[in-house]
Amino acid sequence: MADAVLFEFLHTEMVAELWAQDPDPDPGPGGQKMSLSVLEGMGFRVGQAMAERLPRETLAFREELDVLKFLCKDLWVAVFQKQMDSLRTNHQGTYVLQDNSFPLLIRMSSGLQYLEEAPKFLAFTCGILRGALSTLGIKSLVTASVAALPACKFQVVIQRC
Repeated sequence: MADAVLFEFLHTEMVAELWAQDPDPDPGPGGQKMSLSVLEGMGFRVGQAMAERLPRETLAFREELDVLKFLCKDLWVAVFQKQMDSLRTNHQGTYVLQDNSFPLLIRMSSGLQYLEEAPKFLAFTCGILRGALSTLGIKSLVTASVAALPACKFQVVIQRC
């Protein structure tokens, strides 16, 4: 329990610090994209490190779908102490991972005014997913969307070479 609270506070402070560093009170889309990119890059490195620490027998996946199932179960539990709620695929390299009560959005789910603030709280997690996939040999593009707090969807598009 304490680990989850510490992670949540650390994550909140990372987001707040990146948004506070810009001296312009209205950074516009360019400043926001830069901050989102920095958060996603931090998450990418964390995801890589997490996947590298996995036991070697865990890394012997036969198919992409097995890797995504692993992320939804084992990796999600390691980070958020719960499993992802659903995993869907079109069997053409696109996967949608849904979390109906995403821990980093729960505290802000009391009002619709926070809906537009949600993306900056998802960038780090997108990076974690992309970094873990990268270490497991899958190049991907990960995006997130929020229609209603605290639920969110992560879309993973596998990049074919």
